[in-house]
Amino acid sequence: MSVKNKKKILFLDRDGTLIVEPPEDFQVDSLEKLQFVPKVITALHKVVTHSDYLLVMVTNQDGLGTDAFPEQAFWAPHQKMMQTFEQEGIRFFGVHIDPTFEHENAPTRKPRTGMLTHYMESEDYDLTGSFVVGDRLSDVQLAANLGCRAILYTADEEKYRRWKAEEEALKKQFPCLCLVCNDWHQLADYLLIHKSRRAQVWRQTNETKISITLDLDTPAEPSIQTGIPFLDHMLHQLARHGALGLEVQVAGDLEVDEHHTIEDTALALGQAFAQALGKKWGIRRYGHFLLPMDESIAQVAVDFSGRPYLNFHAVWHRERVGGMPTEMVKHFFASFCHTAACNLYMKVEGENDHHQIEALFKAWARALRMAIEITDTGLPSTKGTL
Repeated sequence: MSVKNKKKILFLDRDGTLIVEPPEDFQVDSLEKLQFVPKVITALHKVVTHSDYLLVMVTNQDGLGTDAFPEQAFWAPHQKMMQTFEQEGIRFFGVHIDPTFEHENAPTRKPRTGMLTHYMESEDYDLTGSFVVGDRLSDVQLAANLGCRAILYTADEEKYRRWKAEEEALKKQFPCLCLVCNDWHQLADYLLIHKSRRAQVWRQTNETKISITLDLDTPAEPSIQTGIPFLDHMLHQLARHGALGLEVQVAGDLEVDEHHTIEDTALALGQAFAQALGKKWGIRRYGHFLLPMDESIAQVAVDFSGRPYLNFHAVWHRERVGGMPTEMVKHFFASFCHTAACNLYMKVEGENDHHQIEALFKAWARALRMAIEITDTGLPSTKGTL
């Protein structure tokens, strides 16, 4: 199986965002001038512990390497800062420093993107799910230029009050601006709760070739093609009642039978949910739904516990519904549980097998919607991990 897991990035400004920018000359050119902004270390530790963001530092250092700002004076405090972060488990994937002056209009100077073309051109990164965090409007413009979201941060109370007063106008000017804040703990919670929850999964075996795109937070008209019309119909129910963005394309060995196509579709779908949920920060975790459909009644409860288990109760009255073997319904959900790492309780009663299966899928979708909802700023477990 091939899984395309695009990496999300936190592009972080340095001076004024991670460390205090000296007001007299705007240069951190000695160890005595090195001072971290309040709460940044504990907040970043929380972010890297509970998310998959890559940290990338992007900073303008006016005239670095000139007589007024010798490189030797710069590197001592910079390396001390990096060492301190490293000791706290905060590692930077990349550090990009532009030494030019503003009047030079260098393509590498923020808010221009010359230092960051690798991230823009590579298919390995999800820039729409990434953030730029900085203390200047040029950082917000950088986010717009990259196609990221932006967060304005400052520890300067006067600047913060001014930004808050202008926040509505700033967000109209910069639609990418999501948050204006003066507290790194608030910023960390926002990043963990509002991280993009999308996934792309490719699964290819000798029996099936599957592509799934899933967005947990942006409902869209589904595009489903598995080669089994009844399964397509059920996955449309998942998308609609789960309020999901879902695309599923499957080419399976239906000339043999339906088993491989149904099983592998469920395995890939479970993988997509696991990938999109990530560390599960802030989710409700539990969901349940009781759904009637004509003479049938379905009960579904789900727990994204990290432990796969299916408790399934159904009695079928015929072998197939619309080309889908009824014996494969249980196997579909067992396969989903395996890769989604969730616990599912499912029970359905009725006389019409079409109604029973459809009621199960709709109740499953509604229970999933409840379980994946963001309701908190923490992890829903006393263990500290799920």
